[in-house]
Amino acid sequence: QVQPVESGGGLVQTGDSLRLSCALSGRTRNRNAMGWSRQAPGKEREFVAGITWTLGTTTYGDSVEGRFTISTDDAKNTLYLQMNSLQPEDTAVYYCGVAGRLSADPRLYDYWGQGTQVTVSA
Repeated sequence: QVQPVESGGGLVQTGDSLRLSCALSGRTRNRNAMGWSRQAPGKEREFVAGITWTLGTTTYGDSVEGRFTISTDDAKNTLYLQMNSLQPEDTAVYYCGVAGRLSADPRLYDYWGQGTQVTVSA
């Protein structure tokens, strides 16, 4: 399987912003939908945001609605996650993945990357 490559994570403070990037291969670029999920230690993987490549239809998890924005750059073959007003509860490893259709269930995505760590201090 082909895995996307995430980058942009880091250590920030409450209220800060980060933008995560996900480099997509030619194969993953051809999928219909992309998304972000996250997983904190001891917790289940949680859906964060998803987007369709052609129409730009988006969906967000309740915990990030209004704070995070998912977007794509077709020319750069890249998926982004803009994260604003970060809270300690957002601390997790963030993954980007691809799917045949837009879904809010991480289990329905075909491929996930290796992840990038986001840590938000109080």
